Amino acid sequence: MSSDLSPQPPEWRISSADRERAAGRLRTALDDGRLTLEEYDERLALILAARTYGEVSPHLADLPGGPIAIKVPDFLELRTTAASLKRKGRWVVPRRLLISAKAGSARLNFTEAVIAHPTVEIELQVYAGTTVLVLPAGASADADHVDLVAGSVVQRTVPSIHAEGIHFIITGRQAAGRLIIRYRRSFLGRSW
Repeated sequence: MSSDLSPQPPEWRISSADRERAAGRLRTALDDGRLTLEEYDERLALILAARTYGEVSPHLADLPGGPIAIKVPDFLELRTTAASLKRKGRWVVPRRLLISAKAGSARLNFTEAVIAHPTVEIELQVYAGTTVLVLPAGASADADHVDLVAGSVVQRTVPSIHAEGIHFIITGRQAAGRLIIRYRRSFLGRSW
């Protein structure tokens, strides 16, 4: 996918903002004469009651604009100094990510993130802190080019060779701390 927009998996729950975006597409279609007022009212009620992207898509499929999409940036820099940096839940992952942390930890959970690219490049500039990357199931990660200074890499179950799924390429420097790359763990219904 080379565009700035990324379709959402049909099983994901839809947000209020995305419902509003879908309703906006319906309003545009009504204004353009593509829908009658009756069709608009019927589809709007179904979209507002929808819980997932899959429930919304059929009501927009015959309208211009393609699937519901969000902007995916190409690059993002995350910075922290003497504090914790966290990303979890649903967040948009760019193709290239720079993590800059000084005397602080960084924990990025990619398991529910929106990832539009087959490969994600992560550059570390971490000094005196721990970096934890929680990858989605089936992902792989290559951390062979991370410059370690008084630190270590812990990557037990995540393969480093790209086979299927999303591949993470980690480079940069991890100094005086650990880089931990793992999948989500769960026990008795709790996950971390």
